[in-house]
Amino acid sequence: MASALEQRLLAELEQFRTDRVYKRLNHLDSPQAPRVTMEGRGEVIILSSNNYLGLSNHPAVVAAGHTALDRFGAGTASVRFICGTFTIHRELETALAECVGTDAALSFVSCWNANEALFATLLGPEDVIISDQLNHASIIDGIRLAKVIAKCETTVYRHADLADLEAKLKAHRDRRTRLVVTDGVFSMEGDITPLPQIVELARRYDATVAVDDSHATGVLGANGRGTAEHYDMVGEVDIITSTLGKALGGAAGGFIAASAATCDYLTQRARPQLFSNALPCTVAGSARAAVRELRTHPEMVSQLHANARYFREQLVARGFKPLAGATPIVPVILGETAKAIRMSELLLDEGVFVTGFGYPVVPQGEARVRCQLSAAHTREDMDRALGAFETAGRKLGLV
Repeated sequence: MASALEQRLLAELEQFRTDRVYKRLNHLDSPQAPRVTMEGRGEVIILSSNNYLGLSNHPAVVAAGHTALDRFGAGTASVRFICGTFTIHRELETALAECVGTDAALSFVSCWNANEALFATLLGPEDVIISDQLNHASIIDGIRLAKVIAKCETTVYRHADLADLEAKLKAHRDRRTRLVVTDGVFSMEGDITPLPQIVELARRYDATVAVDDSHATGVLGANGRGTAEHYDMVGEVDIITSTLGKALGGAAGGFIAASAATCDYLTQRARPQLFSNALPCTVAGSARAAVRELRTHPEMVSQLHANARYFREQLVARGFKPLAGATPIVPVILGETAKAIRMSELLLDEGVFVTGFGYPVVPQGEARVRCQLSAAHTREDMDRALGAFETAGRKLGLV
């Protein structure tokens, strides 16, 4: 007989299905790429991956992972300060700091892990976190953790609303540290944070700025150095958190990039560093190679943005209404959640994998399918996907 917990979970899972919000995993039998082999579907075009530069299966990135595995083995088998830190981790962290424009960097097993470490370690009851309303879930959970563990105060400002941010900064002038945190690129909207104005306000009110650049590292700026480079502000952001699981190889891992003192303090006190194994050596090696590819081939970033412009323009020409923007995240607003889910199902029937998002991930009435372009997409890939959008859109009466 099922336990009370099991019965409750089964009932809630059934309700998910009834509400058409149940998530089904699609299994791939090939590397992540513009086109993949999906079980039961055959060849499918991927338009829902964060593989922005197409490096997930790049020969140099894969080879570097093999080399690191052969040289260092599978992993540290303990935490870094107890059993030793591999030189590949130091090489990666040096390369990451140079890439984003800080003095130092510290790697973690994920950017989620990095955001969990950041706030609870650096802040206390005398401090306040001021967070953008649309920040990623990892920031939100990191802040919740800090609120419980470090007892720091938290407040939220309306999305990209500089007047509201200034009001929050004024209201908390008595705090020891005022930490303003924002995504660089907001994952559901694809818009870019107004970084110059945020930094100016932070300087005026003696605050610290932290930017989660997970969807901007390898994506924004002429050389893919992130939101700061996009605004010609490299070196002017106090703290950057980001991921290795998107543009930089797509495997896993994250990092915090900041001053040498900040990274040293996190090494000394951050619980995810003190009580968790280091990043697997294969990931450290492949990510290091991905950073090298980015630094030596900035034309990948140019191609990424050319692809995003083309796809967005062609969607508009076909009668769709993608959100305007300058990033490779192209959300197509459909309204109701059921319509977004159905659109993604029809697209998959046409051989195009795009995920539909609805409430509570996005506000009621703003359900969407979120397209994400890659530098590795060919014009043929995009035209085939656009044709699928047209076919699915006609079936739903959207065009």
